[in-house]
Amino acid sequence: MTERNIYSVSAEIAGRTLTLESGRFAEQADGAVVVRYGDTMLLATVVDSKEAREGIDFFPLTVDYEERMYAVGKIPGSFFKREGRPTENAILISRLTDRPLRPLFPDGYHNEVQILITTFAIDMINDPGMLAIIGASAALAISDIPFQGPVGAALVGHIDEKLLINPAMGDMSDSRLDLTVAGTKEAVLMVEAGAHELTEEELLNAVIEGHAVCKQICELQEQLVALCGKPKRKFALPVIDTSLEDAISTWMGSRLKDAINNSDKQARQDGTDALEKDVVKHFTADEPEEELAARTQAVKKAFENLSTEAIRTAILEHGQRVDGRSPKDIRPIRIDVGVIPRVHGSGLFHRGQTQVLSITTLGSPGDVQRLDDLGVQKSKRYIHHYNFPPYSTGEVKRIGSPRRRDIGHGALAERSLLAVLPEQHDFPYTIRVVSETLSSNGSSSMASVCGSSLSLLDAGVPLKRPVAGVAMGLITGADGKWKVLTDIQGIEDHLGDMDFKVAGTTEGITGLQMDIKTTGITYEIMRQAFAQAREGRLFILDKMLSLIHI
Repeated sequence: MTERNIYSVSAEIAGRTLTLESGRFAEQADGAVVVRYGDTMLLATVVDSKEAREGIDFFPLTVDYEERMYAVGKIPGSFFKREGRPTENAILISRLTDRPLRPLFPDGYHNEVQILITTFAIDMINDPGMLAIIGASAALAISDIPFQGPVGAALVGHIDEKLLINPAMGDMSDSRLDLTVAGTKEAVLMVEAGAHELTEEELLNAVIEGHAVCKQICELQEQLVALCGKPKRKFALPVIDTSLEDAISTWMGSRLKDAINNSDKQARQDGTDALEKDVVKHFTADEPEEELAARTQAVKKAFENLSTEAIRTAILEHGQRVDGRSPKDIRPIRIDVGVIPRVHGSGLFHRGQTQVLSITTLGSPGDVQRLDDLGVQKSKRYIHHYNFPPYSTGEVKRIGSPRRRDIGHGALAERSLLAVLPEQHDFPYTIRVVSETLSSNGSSSMASVCGSSLSLLDAGVPLKRPVAGVAMGLITGADGKWKVLTDIQGIEDHLGDMDFKVAGTTEGITGLQMDIKTTGITYEIMRQAFAQAREGRLFILDKMLSLIHI
């Protein structure tokens, strides 16, 4: 049997040793790394298909974080005594890991990539969430997969008026901040936070401190790559022929601009669909039958590229959004409370064509949710669930169990409201809020935060202050120009470069989530996004306070 080489690198991070090791486990994976911090240990593996998946125009990346009860010395409590469906905590860590990695694969890379992270040991001191990001990045970095990392991750807490890096899991109950930052050496890629009314400047400083640690961890991964990294597989995008786009653009004239500049989502969609059919009909009229399908697909792709470019150019060059708003404008807001009979509380929040109904139920202390995962917290007295039925976007889809997106949005709304809930000794009830997305055209998660504040107050829950949320977007140009957009709608989220969600009160921020589609953003862009988000949040809170009078 051939002796196996084991490679290991270590660094001191926040007074503890972080170790990355490869070569001991999972030798047939494209990349496998064990990450250890204290006695928390995870195995991250990555495998990709060697050929692109046919017939898709997206990157098929899957990330699964798999909790094993042996990691904390427990036997699963189910009848079968083995792990079953992933817990909500596992799903949230899977999403947390996916988000900073996805932007770092080349555009047009359509090979299936599967990342599996398995918990080996959890010491209840060192949080496995940020280690999952580090391990997955390291596994990708040493593989031959064309990944443009590495990515580092860090936790930041705020205890005794000080920012702390990677605080112990048990100390987070005393922290005013629970922030995860992920990024490359050059830029921040992902931010996720719950906070107790911290200011924008405090949050930005926390992000900067967390990113400094991310840089150290990226350097550690580069050391591992130097020891055992495989040469990266060559991947070149096919040369793009723009002649079809040029011909379509000339033929359409101003019809595309007229179709996309419409504040009504459905009317805009109908107009662009009708124009696309005309374009396809005209540019496939003389196509032979055997080449018709391929030609139709090429024409549709060219039309999509032209639509995207038209929307982005109008925003960058003229500050003109498809619904006529300027970059800082918020869509019309309508709010109401007490709209549902017999429930304990209800709040309806309507912003543009996004409408969310939040309903509150109060229960006894015995109704708390008991948690059976690998975290420190054993129960929850505040539970927030988010639903996104297909009719909310005018679609027909299969109804099944909650999707990862639904669980993630519910967790963000839950985190955003925790800071303003009354203490349990003052208000001993278990609280459940369900946010039903009735209509969606962007920022439904932040609408659920607003609707939930209204619903909780309608139910008589003595919140310290109401919370509102708003989503910011970003459009960047090749020439370095950029514009931050307040209150993005669906098309701006889809075609933009950032989704920056900020929730908070009049006093400060309580929830934060940032995802980007580029290879990172600058602190200057973040500072501008925070400033516009504050303006937008205060505007929305003023509307809410005019109705609820607290």
